[in-house]
Amino acid sequence: PAVAGPRFRRLRMGAGHRLDVKASGVLVLGIGHGNKLLTDLYNCHLTKVYTVGGLFGKATDDFSDTGKLVEKTTFDHITREKLERILAVIQGTNHKALLMHSNIDMKTQEAYELAVKGLIRPMVKSPPIITVIRCLQFSLPEFQLEIHCMHETQQYLRKIVHEIGLELKSSAVCTQVRRIRDGIFTLDDALLRTHWDLQSIQNAIWDCRLKVKTEIEKTLG
Repeated sequence: PAVAGPRFRRLRMGAGHRLDVKASGVLVLGIGHGNKLLTDLYNCHLTKVYTVGGLFGKATDDFSDTGKLVEKTTFDHITREKLERILAVIQGTNHKALLMHSNIDMKTQEAYELAVKGLIRPMVKSPPIITVIRCLQFSLPEFQLEIHCMHETQQYLRKIVHEIGLELKSSAVCTQVRRIRDGIFTLDDALLRTHWDLQSIQNAIWDCRLKVKTEIEKTLG
């Protein structure tokens, strides 16, 4: 304590967009002044990206493969083409919601400039919105999706998998939710547990400093 303790007793650490116990992937933490930057990034309403695994043929009480089984169904009639048609409908519906909650007239010059900068997004809290959803892998009964979204929870993504199963006249459970990007942070920025040491954390803060500053200035001015 005489060497290292007192100096760091008031060092605050906060978490950004949280992950529940059944999810994995990128979790952004702020240390000291980084807590304010976390709030600023939260106010940017940036998109997050997940890979989501699914399994056709059964339904559970919590939409995950570890939940209590409530139903088994057939799935041989499902094809990748049918799945992708459902995904296109989901994306189209969410695109309309995105425009509605963004409060932007798409015929204006402002809308054009925001679209060029990739800034068309709700700048206030909105219901969960999926901007992109596509199939990465399909091998019955398993499939994997890539989902770009904002204001979501991981449980919401599991429910999406459940609803996809129903739309395909079957059932489905979620086998994995992994966040691969949170705003400007990707898996390349993430530290594995074996790298949770002072030097690696200092390097990570230094490496991310410029892009955090740039994103906040671009979005919030």
